[in-house]
Amino acid sequence: MASSASGSAIMAAGITMTDTGGHKICHFRQPFLSNTLHPINYSNLQRRSNTKTPFSSVVKAQAVTVEQAAAQVAPKTEAPVVIVTGASRGIGKAISLALGKAGCKVLVNYARSSKEAEEVCKEIEACGGQALSFGGDVSKEADVEAMIKTAVDAWGTVDVLINNAGITRDGLLMRMTTKQWQEVIDLNLTGVYLCTQVPFRLLISFTLAAAKIMMKKKKGKIINIASVVGLVGNFGQSNYSAAKAGVIGLTKTVAKEYASRNINVNAVAPGFIASDMTAKLGDDIEKKILGQIPLGRYGQPEEVAGVVEFLAINPASNYITGQVLIYY
Repeated sequence: MASSASGSAIMAAGITMTDTGGHKICHFRQPFLSNTLHPINYSNLQRRSNTKTPFSSVVKAQAVTVEQAAAQVAPKTEAPVVIVTGASRGIGKAISLALGKAGCKVLVNYARSSKEAEEVCKEIEACGGQALSFGGDVSKEADVEAMIKTAVDAWGTVDVLINNAGITRDGLLMRMTTKQWQEVIDLNLTGVYLCTQVPFRLLISFTLAAAKIMMKKKKGKIINIASVVGLVGNFGQSNYSAAKAGVIGLTKTVAKEYASRNINVNAVAPGFIASDMTAKLGDDIEKKILGQIPLGRYGQPEEVAGVVEFLAINPASNYITGQVLIYY
């Protein structure tokens, strides 16, 4: 039910908050990038004093030469391979489209909505990207193994994992059934555990080439979609709150364990997002919810996708790990 809302506050390592009389401003400290280009030798580009070539022609020639030199020293990077779970609609769909349009190769996971997942893939491909869909329940270990292997078979590795799949089975705790509790815990929490742990365990069973690629890269991103409900609780969502709180705790611990492999692990904790679920809320409940949101409106899936895209592929996010980024 809770997924994101308008107005945003990002809290993470390397980001400081300044109070300016009621308005908080985020200051991002840009990390030093060690892979800067080597200086270009311009000595051969200077116009000789005895030449009679028009100056404008020389300038154009210099520009072409600089472009060619830059192209030679620019590092060639492969498009990141991304797995997004629960990607056929809502936040997962928005994340898949954002990353696909940014040039990533995206595996679009779904549980039941195959038609919707195929549409997401087609939209990515229409923008020149690469995508494939995979039907599987991330709460089942065999499905997770098959999903990871599908991505590796197609593209050779997995660079970014977005754990987004989730469900709700709302009800007061005193009336909640064990089935309602277990279904949410299994998918929303155990699913994140399986997707995070299985790729490393499977290294020994992958083809040798794939294993070498993943071990040699020694880098990657894992982004877990949590919820503010996991931090503050929510009436009628004890199962969902417990699962999302578990995701936040899992994120902080795995970030420490995977740090030696240069893998960043973070969580994004949205509030209420416009979705099929929020569309079904009554006017009274909606009015109460919107009254707690600074901008007085639901957030949009694309707004959350922007935060996830930053964490997934922006070099400036390489120093952020073990953090919970909150989107109100």
